[in-house]
Formats: sequence, structure tokens, C-alpha cells
Amino acid sequence: MTEQLTVSVLGTGIMGAAMARNLARAGHTVRAWNRTRTKAEPLTADGVRVVDTPAEAVDGADVVLTMLYDGPATLEVMREAAPALRAGVAWVQSTTAGIDAIGDLAAFARAHDLVFFDAPVLGTRQPAEAGQLTVLAAGPQASRDAVAPVLDAVGARTVWTGEDGGAGSATRLKLVANSWVIAATAAAGEVLALSQSLDVDPNAFFELIAGGPLDMAYLKAKTGLILDDRLSPAQFAVTTAAKDARLIIEAGRANGVRLDVAAASAERLERAAAQGHGDEDMAAAYFASFDKNA
Repeated sequence: MTEQLTVSVLGTGIMGAAMARNLARAGHTVRAWNRTRTKAEPLTADGVRVVDTPAEAVDGADVVLTMLYDGPATLEVMREAAPALRAGVAWVQSTTAGIDAIGDLAAFARAHDLVFFDAPVLGTRQPAEAGQLTVLAAGPQASRDAVAPVLDAVGARTVWTGEDGGAGSATRLKLVANSWVIAATAAAGEVLALSQSLDVDPNAFFELIAGGPLDMAYLKAKTGLILDDRLSPAQFAVTTAAKDARLIIEAGRANGVRLDVAAASAERLERAAAQGHGDEDMAAAYFASFDKNA
């Protein structure tokens, strides 16, 4: 029988809210905090206790799970939680924070005697809501059983990448995976924009590549969101994808690699956000192909 834990979820956006719900459905006691409390309130219908401060959320928790915007935001929130953090608590850090930020977060964990797990997730809204995320995790073997019930509640599988969460092996793998996701999304938007500008039926292109090595379910999924006007609610928002693209570029630059496609994708995403599409699905980078909103 799965051990029942008290889990603190800090950050209840698209992913964090779904993770909190699945933890509650698995029978865990869940306390959730979000900077904008009204966004977390719907979780009460799923048995999640929504609290006012990070410290209140982590008080007495067995596991703390963070799913915030970026590394600096995560560090700020954990500092707010620090007075109530208990030594020896497991911290499952699932924010896509970037390589440099993971080092800072791991240092905070050491300073407060927390067991640190670098555990970003691969997936979007739908798999998150279904508890079917892939968790990319690094952390000490001796403490993995303590967090297994949490990882099992939010994900379909866990891919372990190392023993030291502070080394960032899981985050590095996540950045590689997201570089492909972002590139593929940008290409999907551009092929749709180009076909329309050339008066080519997009379905003619889809039929052309059907069943061959160029065929891709992801292409049809993302272009379908645009063609069917289903960009909200976002599976993965434009603004978040732009942030991740910048983390990817920075990681490449720091390691002597120039990532031209990632740089162009970041610019497209930021342009789409400036056009008012920031909260829509990242497929809305499609609109960046036009001088004005399509």
C-alpha cells in the first residue's frame, strides 16, 4: 500500500495545480500555496488545503514540491518558507530552473539540511492532469523511497539521471528535451503560416508526409490548436516556453555551443507574447509570422 504523506506544493500554475490534484487523489495530505491565492482556490474542491504563505504550506510536510516560474522565483519562495522547514525534509524541485539556478537551489538545500531532488517534468497540461508526466530526477538513492509516492502520483514513469541533484543532470536532460519541443513548435507554426501565405491547403502538406519519416503527431497536434482556435487554455504557455528557450540558449553559450534555432524560437515566442498571446499555448508563436495579429 502506498505510504500516505503530507506534501507541500508551492506554485499552482498549469502544472503545479494538476500535480496537487493528483497527489490529493492518491490519498496524500496536500497543502498548496500560490502567490495569487485565487488561482489556487479551485483546488479545495479536490481536497487540497490552500494556505496563505509558503511557511504555512511547508510546516510539518514530509515532502516539499516546487513548481514555480524559474530559479530565482523558486529561491525567493523557499527563503519565505525557510522558518518552517524541517531538517531532513525531501525537496522535489520540479521547476525548469536552468543549470546555474540549480546550483543555487542545491546550496539552499544544503544550508537548511534538506534532501534535494532535481526533478523537472516532461509533459504539458493534459498528461499533467492525467498523472502521466515523465519525471526526470536526480537525487540520493538512499532517499528515493521517501519521494517515490509523490513521483508516482504525478508521473507515469521516473527517469533517474544521477545521485546528486545539485549536479543538474536532470535539468540538463530537460533542457535538451525542451530544445526539441520548442524547435518543433516553431517549425509547426512556420509551415502553417507559409502554406497559408502561398495559398496551399495545410492538409495537402499533411497528406504529402503522411506515414513517412517526416510525419509527426506533434506537428498535427500543434497546428490543430491553431486551426481549431484551441490555444486556450494553454498546454504550455508562450511566456513559459520563451523563458525555457532563453535558458537553453544560455546553457549552450556557457558550453561553447551556438543555438541559432533556439535563439530564433525565443524571439518568435517573445514577439507573440508582445502581440498579446503570452498566456496562450506555445503554438501561438505562429502569430509571430505576421506583422500584426492574424
